[in-house]
Amino acid sequence: MSLTHDSPINIEQIERNFREIAPPLNAAEAILESNRCVYCYDAPCMHACPTHIDVPAFIKKIASGNMTGSARVIFDANPIGATCARVCPVDVLCEGACVEKTLMDKPIEIGRLQRYATDYAMSTGRELFRPRALNGKSAGIIGSGPAGLSCATYLARLGYAVTIYDRRVLPGGLDTYGMAEYKMSQLASVSEAQMVERLGVTFRMNTEIGREVSIDELQSAHDAIFLGIGLGATARLEVPGETLPGVYDALDFIARVKTRDWKSVPLGRIVAVIGAGNTGVDAVTQAKRLGAERVLMIYRRSAREMPAYQYEYELAKKDAIEFWWQTAPIEIIAKPDGSGVAALRCVRMELGEPDAAGLRAVQPVPSSEFDIPCDMVIKALGQQKMRSFLKTVPGIELDPAGRIVVNAETMQTTNPKFFAGGDCVNGGREAVDASQAGKLAAQGIHQALTGERVEFAGARVPFIEKIHGEMPHANPVA
Repeated sequence: MSLTHDSPINIEQIERNFREIAPPLNAAEAILESNRCVYCYDAPCMHACPTHIDVPAFIKKIASGNMTGSARVIFDANPIGATCARVCPVDVLCEGACVEKTLMDKPIEIGRLQRYATDYAMSTGRELFRPRALNGKSAGIIGSGPAGLSCATYLARLGYAVTIYDRRVLPGGLDTYGMAEYKMSQLASVSEAQMVERLGVTFRMNTEIGREVSIDELQSAHDAIFLGIGLGATARLEVPGETLPGVYDALDFIARVKTRDWKSVPLGRIVAVIGAGNTGVDAVTQAKRLGAERVLMIYRRSAREMPAYQYEYELAKKDAIEFWWQTAPIEIIAKPDGSGVAALRCVRMELGEPDAAGLRAVQPVPSSEFDIPCDMVIKALGQQKMRSFLKTVPGIELDPAGRIVVNAETMQTTNPKFFAGGDCVNGGREAVDASQAGKLAAQGIHQALTGERVEFAGARVPFIEKIHGEMPHANPVA
């Protein structure tokens, strides 16, 4: 059931509310900003980027007016550089390093400069890379998100016949369907996928593995397979009333907003969002910008423990979101006729001592139940692992958390024919981490199939901790 959109805010106002929060630089601004860079040797910003883009090099090319060359540097290390320019948490990655490790009072606006160069390349249709001649080998990629697009790009450049399979209508994965509309429109991620397609990659959209194409058929058709499947559905709340009309998953809600068909987007008068991660912030801010009178963020711990980045929290505060800290839902109460949500029954929580990771335990305060009136509930509780699907893939080992076990250098799984990367391996990180994983997997696939070791731009093993500990180098695929 969809709730009626009876907000007094008109469509023109909603369009204004969903304008990009970080507008693109114009030519004069880009030249001025690029000339602020001191082009550090062994630049901290480059080390802070998981894909290790040569940031000083691409900025210097902007300063000299070589926009195509700048874009080539970016896309050489990160095939989803336009997406990352918009959605990366630059304040804790490249731009954060610019502040921490140099004498700059204000960081170079690396993200906006990266967007300037990548947008130029996509808008002009410039050919940045040419694939090698076909080498007679084939790779299948499940998932067209950041990891899948990255892996496909590098394999195509090496001469592989690459086919991407995805159950969605549009390519891009969460970049297309799961990012707040005021951060990035679908056009950017779809345009990146079109760049991959121009390398000769085949896209089979509306194709679900296990339904339209079986795992056995996939293994017969390809020499190697990459799993870029991301994560599954939103985790369940496991409280009474969870299936009532008016209860939505955050990612489903965000995907509806991405259509920009504003009148069809479900919206209540008082919206309660459960969870305080980055997706939760995307949900609360978009509900408010659509015209909800009140939007509440419900979180069982304190603001200090909220998983969302600080700048996301600040954005939510600017949008007048109400925060209910140390509050946990125990029931979603129905209207008398059962037609929707009337309230969210909650309990107060108290925090205990922090564990080894610094996270404090929580427990309910006795006799502290209370009701929060609302007519829409959005669950932003994180995503489940794809355990059911992965059980159909022979020889794949999962760790206790349900993540695929891989060699951290080659991304090869315990089944030598399968490689994996992105959220299905790391449990849910940034798009830029998934892009790096796809790059490493392409190198691993090439090594396993040919015995040749190649290294693409920025292809060092991620500086973050090893994913599952040490495993041997890529095994040959039988």
